[in-house]
Amino acid sequence: MIKVLLVDDHPIFREGLMFRLSLDPEIKVTNQAENGQQALTLLQHFEFDVVLMDINMPEMDGMYALELIREQQLDCKVIMLSMHDSKEYILSAMRHGANGYVLKDVPGDELISAIKKVASGKSYFSAEVTDILSQELTSDQRVSLTRREHLILRLVSQGLNDKRIAQELNISARTVETHKRNIKKKLGIESTIGLVRYAIDYGLDK
Repeated sequence: MIKVLLVDDHPIFREGLMFRLSLDPEIKVTNQAENGQQALTLLQHFEFDVVLMDINMPEMDGMYALELIREQQLDCKVIMLSMHDSKEYILSAMRHGANGYVLKDVPGDELISAIKKVASGKSYFSAEVTDILSQELTSDQRVSLTRREHLILRLVSQGLNDKRIAQELNISARTVETHKRNIKKKLGIESTIGLVRYAIDYGLDK
């Protein structure tokens, strides 16, 4: 059973979405929240597999809540569910470590598929979102990383920690940390999971 926390400030939308998700026997919305602050409180007291979260909400928006979830290393996957298809929102979500980004106008079956894929450890982005991400990756972005940085990014995306990467490349773990910090700065990414998502989405993990 995939336990879902649904975060949105519109009660009618939450009720409709909760009903749609309840039709799938593998998914259960175990809690709801009206904003990011309520979501964080629930995450500190209960376990969820997937957080399905809107962006624009009062008191604390979804993007800031996502940032705090990653900073506090709370154990959950996060899918941003939004009406916004601008690259600024999408890239910000990705850089802060979102596991998925789905537009609110997708069919219910697609949202269910997204939840299942993210719960299994994969990422999921709506087709429109993927198109925007692909357009954003320019040759300038690729050449901004050195060959060593590309290699480290690939190893990070394969799940290796700093010590293992250091052993693979015959360098110190501190040097690996420095490279990762430089990569994050160049790409505008703030978390390690954000680096992983970046590498997977742009095919740099192979």
